[in-house]
Amino acid sequence: MLSAFAKPCHNAAVIWLGERSGYLSDWVTQQWVKATGVRVRLEECPWLDGPVGKTRGIGKNFFEEFARSRDLEIVQSGSRGLLHDFGALMGADGDRVEVADSVADFYERTSKYELDAWSEWNGFFKSFGTALAWIFSRRLQQLNIPLSSLDSSRGMSSEVIELRDRQSSEHRMTAWVRELRATRQVLYAGAYSICRVPGFPGTCVRVVFPLPNGSATVILKPSSQEDGSLSLLSWGEEFGDPGFYFVVHGQDGRVWARYVRAMRERITVYAAESGTVRADHILWIWGRQFLRLHYRIRST
Repeated sequence: MLSAFAKPCHNAAVIWLGERSGYLSDWVTQQWVKATGVRVRLEECPWLDGPVGKTRGIGKNFFEEFARSRDLEIVQSGSRGLLHDFGALMGADGDRVEVADSVADFYERTSKYELDAWSEWNGFFKSFGTALAWIFSRRLQQLNIPLSSLDSSRGMSSEVIELRDRQSSEHRMTAWVRELRATRQVLYAGAYSICRVPGFPGTCVRVVFPLPNGSATVILKPSSQEDGSLSLLSWGEEFGDPGFYFVVHGQDGRVWARYVRAMRERITVYAAESGTVRADHILWIWGRQFLRLHYRIRST
């Protein structure tokens, strides 16, 4: 039944509406965000200000092209981390998040680690994930979540790119691009930084996934556990809280954002065997777990 459904959806996805609107399926999603979200001013909501994708897709070279268009310096040598300074991460009590040394080291020196991943979809949601892959992910080369563990059986590449202001050398963000070696599909291309939001007293990890004419932005609030592990939760109740946001940029400079409260995730990163940390990544929608990812992350 899925194959009969997926092919016409795929055909609909490639209907091209022009350079400004892009593909039909992307345009429809953007109209949904505009109709159900809110108009925002990025100077008032800086946590939503991030890289915006082009209508033809994202792919592995997006951040190199983005850096050139913004005259940012690309740093791909030396040690580079998802978080430039893990010590800037503050919990709900306003204190620094204290974790095992190996966990902090992974976030500050991510380029020195390699990853293996396993995925487990929950029942019906695997068919839903397959449909999304046909309609969006494979074409966009973005957010290609493995549909089976075989997809990630040959491992994945991990490219960490630091972007700095060319004049001041100030760190702006770190891009993390992962590609599945078995399928040559971009697993995801995301920009990491630390931010503040009105609905959380500490600092959060922000991940921006560029999409056509906008982005999917995930704000994760941190906490540490007694065993030294780090928990990151995209948990909130209303706009301005940590959580999941769709952001759309109009051609006239207007910006819309949709807070998706039904989408939640938890990432737990913990010390494991020597030179290794592991991570469990669980995603829910409408209160139901639909995907679990497990990562083994080894220092090289």
